[in-house]
Amino acid sequence: MDWWNDLLPVIPYSKPPGAEQMLRVIAYDIAHPRRLRRLANICADYGVRVQKSVFEFWLDQERFDELWRRLCAEMDADEDVLIAFSLDEKAARQRRSHGQRAQLTERRTSYVL
Repeated sequence: MDWWNDLLPVIPYSKPPGAEQMLRVIAYDIAHPRRLRRLANICADYGVRVQKSVFEFWLDQERFDELWRRLCAEMDADEDVLIAFSLDEKAARQRRSHGQRAQLTERRTSYVL
């Protein structure tokens, strides 16, 4: 047997890593400045700020659920608002932006060999 062919399977993945990721958009309105900073910092750990209170993320469901739990734990549901949208690949490609400082995230997939 050829050890090299045994080392690398013919089809390593049925779907490549990152194939389950969707574009997620989170917008918030937070009443208290300290909570606002905490939520913004959590969002920055996962994605990119595109507006003052809007972030974009390329996340799979498990990672998105983790982010959502962290955000909900920091906010006050009686005073604050948190909204999330999930966009599939086709809808994500149809995004539009206008203006010099408009920054939208692009899906990136990296493979390490």
